[in-house]
Amino acid sequence: MPSHSHGGKKFGMAEIIFLLAVLILVVIVALPVILIFWTSFIVDGQLNLQTVYDTIMQPETFQALKMSILIAICVTVICTVVGTLFAWLVTRTDMPFKETMKVLFTVPFMLPAFIGAIAWKMLLSPRAGYINQFWMGLWGTREPLFNVYGFWGIVVIESMYLFPFVFIQVSGALEHMDPTLEESARISGAGLFTITRKITIPLIMPSVVAGALLVCLYSLSHFGTPAILGTGVGIYTIPTMIYELIHQSAGSFAAIRAATVLSVVLVLSAAIILYAQNRVIKSGRFQIIAGKSVRPTVLKLRGLRMPLFIFCCIYLLITVVMPTVTIFIVGMLKTYGVPVTLENMTWDNFRYVLFEWKLTRDAIWNSTYLSLSAAFVTMIAGGIISYVLVKLKVRGKWFLEFLGMLPFSLPGTVIALGVILTWSGRFGINIYNTAWIIFVAYIARYMAFSLKSNSAALEQVHDSLVEASRASGATPWQSLRDIVIPLIRPGMVAAFFLIFLPALRELTTSVLLYGPTTRTIGVAIYTLNEDGETVYACALAGVALLLIVGGEIIIKRFFEKKRRADNGGA
Repeated sequence: MPSHSHGGKKFGMAEIIFLLAVLILVVIVALPVILIFWTSFIVDGQLNLQTVYDTIMQPETFQALKMSILIAICVTVICTVVGTLFAWLVTRTDMPFKETMKVLFTVPFMLPAFIGAIAWKMLLSPRAGYINQFWMGLWGTREPLFNVYGFWGIVVIESMYLFPFVFIQVSGALEHMDPTLEESARISGAGLFTITRKITIPLIMPSVVAGALLVCLYSLSHFGTPAILGTGVGIYTIPTMIYELIHQSAGSFAAIRAATVLSVVLVLSAAIILYAQNRVIKSGRFQIIAGKSVRPTVLKLRGLRMPLFIFCCIYLLITVVMPTVTIFIVGMLKTYGVPVTLENMTWDNFRYVLFEWKLTRDAIWNSTYLSLSAAFVTMIAGGIISYVLVKLKVRGKWFLEFLGMLPFSLPGTVIALGVILTWSGRFGINIYNTAWIIFVAYIARYMAFSLKSNSAALEQVHDSLVEASRASGATPWQSLRDIVIPLIRPGMVAAFFLIFLPALRELTTSVLLYGPTTRTIGVAIYTLNEDGETVYACALAGVALLLIVGGEIIIKRFFEKKRRADNGGA
């Protein structure tokens, strides 16, 4: 599409779309991030690094920073070992039901970790936890089997929900690895252990490291699990510390400055992790992928086949089935703490949270309309920006791409804090404590999802189609409306769903932004649990799980149908 910047016309469609895209990203993304750095480093118009140093060196802040790093390291190590082991089992061995297992191992990825943390709190709290009560009754002891509150509780529960990051990366690499390298080593007389150590592991190492760094990034920025299992026993991480500073300070400027300093630490940590990940991926992951379709060598497990299969089943039962069943069972109890018997069960809690209680009804409504509207607006805005990135020849496109992907690497807490600083009256617009501020934060947070999906769709639309329509006399807008948009519609629909579902279950961003009437489902479950309304928290969590799993199934169907249509078309 021609740009008219050099001709008689000063401004063409390319420039208008480009400026619109820049405006969207500067207002939604750049401004909040700039204000976080500004508030941290600038005091009375002067650069002041001493304040930053003093904030970080305060004992409680330093402790939260240390705890965040320790938790992230432990979670990353556990997820890397577990994810790599399961990836190897489902791609390289003759374990039964491999395809089903492959799907099941990605299920924890769909479930909100904070709901899992609530379930495990009810199973493993030292005195009231069902598993601990059973254990103490069985052995006549006063010592619980495992106390879920504290450092190791947070590490174990986070690991259960984050290992799919490594699993997905490594299983993909193992499936596409050229098997001739291993076969050559086997022909040369090398044993399985030597082949695994000297060939397989070094070749998949970039994928292992890429998955591990993603786990580290998510763990550092994770709010729900440390808040539920840590704050009660005095363990704070950077995100929970930011939450405390904002909520306990009643908006005092000193507390907000301390929160921005912590946010800068998170941003810099995320930047280092993403830089490391890019270096690792560029360092040669792609040389292990064969050009032709490959069928990797399958190892016969022989006597270990059934024990390893049973081990995988038990792992899935413990991490997926047990907490999910617990949520629904406790959600049906008349009161939390009564024995789990049929007489003590009722559907009233579900009816009450769905139809009668204003707080939870509002939360379901808020989450639904905020997720739908944010997904729709982000889909459209992402489409416009992707069009600039893929199809227009204008200078400065890299800056747009950088801005669009930036929030993807930023923790939700940081985005929320930036949005508070930007839209609380500083520029004459105050939307704090309204649904609008959550809406703006969701658009910023999920813009990258829309860009990736829309850009992928636009890459497949050949320029000659637009050129042909222009040659036939169509205006740029007609070409866009009649040719480009119909062709990229599947990508736009995919972007919509990729934003709608995570936004529906979101907690980390919303928990800093909600007002008296703008609780979302995630915030309502979290605050009900904190207030001791356990049965209602579980009933609402059960409703959320049904919505999420139902949504995931619909999306899967949509993508499968689209893939079949594409293959049929091909």
